[in-house]
Amino acid sequence: MASLSEVISDWAVAARFSDLPDGVVHKTRLRVLDVIGLALAGLGTPFGQSVRRAVTQMHPAGTSRILGTGERTSAPGAALANGALSQALEYDDTHNESIVHMSSPSVAAGLALADLDPVSGRDLITAIAVGSEISCRIGSVAPGQFHRRGFHPTGLFATFGSAWLAGRLLGLTSGQMTCAAGIAGSFASGLLECWVDGTQSKFLHPGWAAQGGISASFLARAGATGPKTVIEGRFGLLESHLQDMAAPRDFGRVTNGLGRTWESQNASFKPYPVAHVIHPYIDALLRLRARHSISPDEVARIRVPVAAFIVPIVCEPKAEKRRPNTDSHGRVSLQFTLAEAMVHGRIGKDAYAPASLSDPRILRIADRVEYEVDEAFPGPERFKGQVTVELRDGRELSMVEEHNRGSAANPMSVAEIVAKFGENAAGVLSADRIGRLADAVLDLDHAQDVRRIVDLAVAG
Repeated sequence: MASLSEVISDWAVAARFSDLPDGVVHKTRLRVLDVIGLALAGLGTPFGQSVRRAVTQMHPAGTSRILGTGERTSAPGAALANGALSQALEYDDTHNESIVHMSSPSVAAGLALADLDPVSGRDLITAIAVGSEISCRIGSVAPGQFHRRGFHPTGLFATFGSAWLAGRLLGLTSGQMTCAAGIAGSFASGLLECWVDGTQSKFLHPGWAAQGGISASFLARAGATGPKTVIEGRFGLLESHLQDMAAPRDFGRVTNGLGRTWESQNASFKPYPVAHVIHPYIDALLRLRARHSISPDEVARIRVPVAAFIVPIVCEPKAEKRRPNTDSHGRVSLQFTLAEAMVHGRIGKDAYAPASLSDPRILRIADRVEYEVDEAFPGPERFKGQVTVELRDGRELSMVEEHNRGSAANPMSVAEIVAKFGENAAGVLSADRIGRLADAVLDLDHAQDVRRIVDLAVAG
């Protein structure tokens, strides 16, 4: 009987651009645009600059480029830099059920390899679609179980997706791809201890996954071997990380309907630079605030029912969530995020600034945000939010957001995604170059050589 990796590898080798549904092609173009914009925005952060410096020191020469600066490095180095930069603001898309950020590693790996050897737009789209689909499917075997144990799904699952993506672009055989996946399992990582103190190691995970997938594919192409049962085996991904035998595992999610049903279509773009499960609560609160002209001084309490799976991600420990140490700490806090949204009336890319983290108005409201687990709320396959604001005059105002904005059920428009890209790229590229880059990415399937896209993504 074929292993899961062997089945995936056969599909990954055989997949063609013509096999992709129009919706997958359309969303893949948008995801490439989104990730490029996020990497450019991340470049302007202290974290982004530390990554840039480290990568250029570790990989001082090569053909692949860091977005924005155009600095030359190796393909794994560029993948590490651009993947990490794209999550610096917690603004990259998410597959709802697995909570894996699949596009930032896939796009980073794909663009790094496209700088190494010529790649057409159609080949890039196909490789990214394949890699992202695999990341989502492996992540859906045991949804919610990895976060509970302190593992970041992106660091784990996207490493595999990046390996199969790289395998396609590097011309690996099915057998070599299976070995690459086995090797990638040794590279898959993603501890979330940084959530305790607000440090930045989580932001490295998309880049590390992209780098790991590329490295695994180069090794496999050169003859290194890896286990074919790396996903389902006795010491594979699931058994090593979920040692509780009662933890659910549905291995059918990996290969059932592969190539016919696209799980990656159930991923959401982000309108806010914050953990995705908080998004529907932000929208509900901001609509209440605007509709009833609520002043922060009027707020006595904010009540939010939540699904149990989000509690360890964004609700607890309460003391940490109400007093985040850093911007990265705040981006995974339901209490602080709602407080800042109430005070400022928005959550933009400038949120969680030092002034906000110490603002007594925000901190007072953060102390008034209370959550309660509601068993009727859906699991990770759908992000639902509900907010009730109790005012000092005794009124209670409520709003429900059934589906997070940016999801398949409540999509962002192309214009909104392009506008988000423009805002993120504005600090690095000229307005003219932003427009030309957006046009080129939206026409990506007609590009003969993707290096033109990277050319435009470099400040000139």
